[in-house]
Amino acid sequence: MSQRVLILGATSAIAHAYARRKAAEGASLVLAGRRADALQANAVDLRARGAAQVDVVEADLADIASIAEVAASCRANGAFQEVLLAYGILGDQAQAETDLALARKVIDVNFTSAALWLLELLKGQPATQPLTLLVIGSVAGDRGRKSNFVYGSAKGGLERFVEGLQHARAATATRIVLIKPGFVDTPMTDGIAGKGGPLWASADKVAGDIAKAAKSGTPEVYTPWFWWFIMAIIRNVPRVIFHRTNI
Repeated sequence: MSQRVLILGATSAIAHAYARRKAAEGASLVLAGRRADALQANAVDLRARGAAQVDVVEADLADIASIAEVAASCRANGAFQEVLLAYGILGDQAQAETDLALARKVIDVNFTSAALWLLELLKGQPATQPLTLLVIGSVAGDRGRKSNFVYGSAKGGLERFVEGLQHARAATATRIVLIKPGFVDTPMTDGIAGKGGPLWASADKVAGDIAKAAKSGTPEVYTPWFWWFIMAIIRNVPRVIFHRTNI
């Protein structure tokens, strides 16, 4: 019997790169996201790449009021052994500092709805039934920085939430993995000035690191690996010095 995999935010570049890897393994996939045309196009591609079955669920995953209903639709054909939570938005930091509606959207999409999705996915999950939850966070959550603290605080909150879930589920068959990408070359980051260079990774590179983490069950993974060292330095710079930087 093929592995059943749910991908939340299936039209993102990282999510689709990961879905291609699962399709090649013969997995049954459920693709959830907002853009019906992109979901259907991805489904065609994944079937051609070997997926046993591909179903599509069109929904606004950040709509908090509909999470339980959408989750039920996703589970219509059976339980999942693996879930990738891959949706999110960057937002504009400068605008978010004065536009409270935008700030709330960035926080609700990247933290509130994501946290509630994780609770919904774990609701009633038997302690002995294997389930792997792969949650895409960000290195931006490691320390508050003036360049992206609205987005970064939401990802930082998600990290603490995942850490708590890992503790709560430590004695069960549920594995929860936090994926922390650095700069990734995707349409989501097209608005970042100076995009490109050695610190930037492809969506496929990140998808490969997610696949390794899914197999190993490592609780936290920086991708590419060198971001662990970069963020260790940033986290440990004394505040009096850090406040003089422009990052």
